[in-house]
Amino acid sequence: MDKPKYRSALIVGTGPGLSASLARLFAKNGLTVDLAARQTDKLSALANETGAAVHTCNAADPGDVAALFGALDAAGRTPDVVVYNASNRVRAPLVDLVPDDVKRAIEISAFGAFLVSQQAVKRMLPKQHGAVLLSGATAGVKGFALSATFAMGKFALRGLAQSMARELSPKGIHVAHFVIDGGIRSAARPVPADRPDSLLDPDAIAETYWAVLQQHRSAWSWEVEVRPWVENF
Repeated sequence: MDKPKYRSALIVGTGPGLSASLARLFAKNGLTVDLAARQTDKLSALANETGAAVHTCNAADPGDVAALFGALDAAGRTPDVVVYNASNRVRAPLVDLVPDDVKRAIEISAFGAFLVSQQAVKRMLPKQHGAVLLSGATAGVKGFALSATFAMGKFALRGLAQSMARELSPKGIHVAHFVIDGGIRSAARPVPADRPDSLLDPDAIAETYWAVLQQHRSAWSWEVEVRPWVENF
C-alpha cells in the first residue's frame, strides 16, 4: 500500500508541549514546518531546532487567519498538513462565569478551528489531498462540573471534526480529531515518582498523530483517543 506523502505542516496554537513534539517529528520526517501563535516570543529555540518559520496569528480573527495562509502561499509553503492545537478554558461555577470570557474561550477553542480549517481546505480541495488534525480533550466527550466553557468549546470542535470528515474524506482530505484523555507531562507538571507513565508523554501523542497521517485511505480514522494506562475511562 502506498503511504500518503506530505510536504509541509502548519501548527496553529504552538506551545512548548504537544505542538513542539509535533514540530520536531514533522521536521524529522522531512516536512517543512510553520508555527503560528498569538505570542511567539518563546518559539525561537523550537524554530531554530526544526527550521520552522514562525508567524504571529490570532486564530479567532478571520483577517489574521486569512493573512497567515496568504503569507504561506506567497512563500511557497502552503501546508498539506494543518494541526489546530489552540484552546482556552475558564474554570468557575456557571453563575460566576463572565460572558465575555466565555465567548472568547469558545472563539479560540472552536471558531478558530473553523477559520483555520476553512482556509486549509480551500487549498486542499483542488489537489484532493491533505490532512486536518484537530486536538480535542476529555471535555469534548463529557462535560465536567465547573468546566462548562471548556466543554462547550471542545464539544463544538468535535462536532466540526465529525462533520468535516464526512464531507471531505470522499474528496481526499483526511480529517481526524484526537481526544487527549488525561494530563500531559511537562516541566511544570512532571510525572509523580510513584505513578510512572501516569501522564501523557507529548512525544508519544505526536507519534499517534503521525501514525494517523500514515493511514491508507481505505482505513482512515476520524477520531482517536489517547490516555495513560492508569487513566479512568
